[in-house]
Amino acid sequence: MKIIKRDPKQEEMRLKVENSDDIWVLSQIIEPEDLISGSTERKIKIGDAGTDRNVKIVKKWVTLTIKTEKTEIDENYLRVLGVITDGPDDIARGEHHSFKLEPETVFKIKKTKWLNYQIEKINEATKSNNKKILIIVFDREEAYFAKLKGQGYQIMTELKGDVAKKESQHVSKENFYKEIIKTLDEYEKKDPFDHIILASPGFWKEELQKVLPEEYKKKSVFATVSGANERAIIETIKRPELKKVLEASRAGNEIKIIDKILQAISKEIACYGIKETKEQIRNGAVEEIAVSYNLLQKSRDDGSFKEIENIMKQCEANSGKVHVISTEDAKKVLDSIAGIAGILRWKN
Repeated sequence: MKIIKRDPKQEEMRLKVENSDDIWVLSQIIEPEDLISGSTERKIKIGDAGTDRNVKIVKKWVTLTIKTEKTEIDENYLRVLGVITDGPDDIARGEHHSFKLEPETVFKIKKTKWLNYQIEKINEATKSNNKKILIIVFDREEAYFAKLKGQGYQIMTELKGDVAKKESQHVSKENFYKEIIKTLDEYEKKDPFDHIILASPGFWKEELQKVLPEEYKKKSVFATVSGANERAIIETIKRPELKKVLEASRAGNEIKIIDKILQAISKEIACYGIKETKEQIRNGAVEEIAVSYNLLQKSRDDGSFKEIENIMKQCEANSGKVHVISTEDAKKVLDSIAGIAGILRWKN
């Protein structure tokens, strides 16, 4: 995610979506009644409305603002649906429209009030793009080393095994995996990567895993792709393994938050459930709360979102901290205790 401009006085941010992880973050942040603005394609009627034969419907790129009603997440984009509140004169206000937020999309979001946890999520997303991730796609004869760069990549090295051509970088089949590890060693000595994604067709990744040093296994994720070529790098970028890599550090942080809450429950300095948490926040007794993303989604569907939102706002107004829990393991634990829980400043 890239913050192009932030206007705290107007409660506005202009953002650029850079990768699939940003789509997931935005699905947690964009809420009903948020104003979303940007360039979008819209069908427009041209001609005399009194005679159907003279009316033409054309598609036109316009700048619109919609008031969000709901969002729908897909693996490759987030659809934001709402009603038009601003735009060119030939676009009727109050009609429904949707924005498709995907990598490279630039848009503006305006909230009534940004909560601290939402700003933190945006800031985390801008930092996640700074993680150094190496992608290696390979089989027993070819290997491509690529460095992830935003939504794209940069090829660093191509290795060839025992194939027809005879070039200086060619090596024999039996030593090919050793050559992959040797090249990896060279990069790690110069500038270590945070994560490594090893992708191959068939069982070649299992063969490499047998000889891969333990220090590389600890930060590696293995994926399956259709071939060992440059196209497979793009394929790897779109695979769920990359999302898991980007989520790894977030998952660790969220598990720590849940562990802290469970310890507070055992010491009887915690609250959980909407009713109890709401009451304790009203009394100013809550130091921090955790809210499951599943609970937020459910509240949006059943119309109780305002109540959950007010709980989070009141917590921050009382100098409390809000965490929205979205990673799978942490979310399961929190959902088992009603989806919302808090740590108290004092024992009741």
